[in-house]
Amino acid sequence: MKLPRRAPLALAALTVMAAQALAQTTPLQVIAQQPPGSGSDAMTRAWAECAARQTGQPNVVMNKPGANGILAINHLKGLPADGANVMSIGMSQMTITPFVHRQMPYDPIKDFDGIAVIGTSPLVLAVPASAGIRKLADLEKLAKSQPGGLNFGSPGKGSPAHLLTTALTEAMDWPATHVPFVGEAAGLNALMGNHIQAMTLVIGTAATQVKAGKLVPLAVFAAERSALMPDVPTIAEAGGPTVLARPAWIAVVAKKGTPAAVVTRLNDATNKCRTDSTYVERMTAMSVSLVSSKPGDVQAFAERDIAVWKPLIDKLGLATE
Repeated sequence: MKLPRRAPLALAALTVMAAQALAQTTPLQVIAQQPPGSGSDAMTRAWAECAARQTGQPNVVMNKPGANGILAINHLKGLPADGANVMSIGMSQMTITPFVHRQMPYDPIKDFDGIAVIGTSPLVLAVPASAGIRKLADLEKLAKSQPGGLNFGSPGKGSPAHLLTTALTEAMDWPATHVPFVGEAAGLNALMGNHIQAMTLVIGTAATQVKAGKLVPLAVFAAERSALMPDVPTIAEAGGPTVLARPAWIAVVAKKGTPAAVVTRLNDATNKCRTDSTYVERMTAMSVSLVSSKPGDVQAFAERDIAVWKPLIDKLGLATE
């Protein structure tokens, strides 16, 4: 039987209505790709709570840490693209992690529908206060004076911390060994316990321990000094390469094929959160600079940084099986 000409329009309208109904009745599952207590987890929970206030839709944050986000991404990819599941994702997972594997575990451009870029945050290279290191030149002396060189940590292979610190040690010709951890919190504990000698941290995470006198910041990986640590030099001012002056960023994505109505609604909620005083206060405390964004900006941010990170990954030979 031939359908009336208006049938496709009616079906499209029903699809939108179904997506909207689902959004109103089903809790939104927000997947966090780092463990509880990490900076990424704190940002994810702040966003999830604000999005719930803006949309009236309840949500549940689920932590799926491991393999620098790959476990969380695989979990998302195994779920229906029905708008009931989204994921917070960082610059690392969108621009670095896929390319440190010879067989890409996922495609950051093709596997996701971008919802919004939440904000950016600088990273800082820090050392234990008890080490007596006060500037980058001191760290260089340590790296070159001990067998095996510098032991530095990161939240996982392919994280911005891993790549930035590796690029720094390569550029400065320091012998060094990378020690990956499952999440920033685990690496931070190892750093403060002197089990490793340096680590690149989200500045909001580092600031608390710097204030407590447990860490010393050596350089900020940004083009300008941070208002949170105005006395800490940029990586270029400290003597490092200018190409490493790149802040981290965090976004929200959904599985490819998620209804456009859901993506638009959550993007609108994210932009409205920029005027939510509770949200702004929480994010500012974590040194996150909020940005206004469209869904397509997630892929645009990713493509911009991939153009920088992938050649660097290839040059440093970081890709493994």
